[in-house]
Amino acid sequence: MTTPPVSDAELLRLDHQVCFSLHAASRAFGSVYREALKELGLTYPQYLVMLVLWEHGPEPVKRIGERLRLDSGTLSPLLKRLEAAGLVHRERSPEDERSVIIRLTGAGEALRERALPVPRRMLAATGLTVDELRTLRGLLSRVTGALDES
Repeated sequence: MTTPPVSDAELLRLDHQVCFSLHAASRAFGSVYREALKELGLTYPQYLVMLVLWEHGPEPVKRIGERLRLDSGTLSPLLKRLEAAGLVHRERSPEDERSVIIRLTGAGEALRERALPVPRRMLAATGLTVDELRTLRGLLSRVTGALDES
């Protein structure tokens, strides 16, 4: 079965905008994450930084920014707040003084244990199965790649 063609006027409707669906989903995720992360004392962007560090260990600021698709103007204040909270430590790279390495502190490492329930809580909140979520993530990765290339 083929999908009937859609007119330009029809495509202009708000409920046909994938970007709006993504925006609405992002806002809904943000609301649920805000509640889930409150107990950890993290904002969602701070949580993303912690995820990178828990997974990869010490990382240069530049690499964290690449992984999270954040520029240094956005990332630097986040890292300063995480450092002020005692969760990370910033230090100059001994190999390259221009590079700053971010390391977890003991408190930052310990926070990982308290964060373990967050992904399952978010999965439950979506109403999707693990397989459906994997499919969605794969589709979103394809869309992101295509948009980056366009």
